[in-house]
Amino acid sequence: MGKSKEIVGRGGRTDAPAVPERSSRTEIDAFLKSAKSLAPVDPAARGRLVFALDATMSRQPSWDLACSLQAEMFKAAGDVGGLAVQLVYFRGFGECRASRWVGDTAALRDLMVKIGCRGGQTQIRKVLAHTRKEAEKRPVAALVYVGDAVEEDIDALCAIAGEIGMRGVRAFMFHEGSDRNAERAFREIARLTRGAYLPFNAASADELRELLAAVATYAAGGTAALEKLASPAARKLLPSLR
Repeated sequence: MGKSKEIVGRGGRTDAPAVPERSSRTEIDAFLKSAKSLAPVDPAARGRLVFALDATMSRQPSWDLACSLQAEMFKAAGDVGGLAVQLVYFRGFGECRASRWVGDTAALRDLMVKIGCRGGQTQIRKVLAHTRKEAEKRPVAALVYVGDAVEEDIDALCAIAGEIGMRGVRAFMFHEGSDRNAERAFREIARLTRGAYLPFNAASADELRELLAAVATYAAGGTAALEKLASPAARKLLPSLR
């Protein structure tokens, strides 16, 4: 238990396609219109959630908070019908790993406490490419990403975000801090996947806990379960999911 697998090759190579030319706003809006008709929420996706974390050194102060709050996701999902989570993290030089799928709080906590933050650049593209690969194998309801920065080409990230959005994966982008470039990227990824952009800071632990529980409820039971939750966090998410 706790064993993880590396999801990219040495040197940071991924299976992502070549980055397309920059898209115009009109092209992106047309893509979103098509996505709404081609990617309905698949009932088979309920209960599968990719939980991805930036484990670079800037996240060290809030890492313990992330480790403790993940338990709320399982508790909330358990009330609906259960949740399977796969932990993905990146850190250091080209290290990006994924755990096995787990279905209980203790298993995920055991995985997370073994991870220490290390200096390095963001590897969000690898996270998105991995999520796409998992969704190709079996439907995935949601991607939860927690990070504070973006050091990659935003168009390249959006190209893959669009693909996972077409497969019905909603990205919930939890943004720690106030980096404007990260905000721009996270908002666009959320928009392309019909997910949600959710800013937070270390002082908003209670709100973050409630939001993670709401996302887990959605992943386990869809919008109907989220509506029944009737919490402030659920009400905040629902407009983005309709």
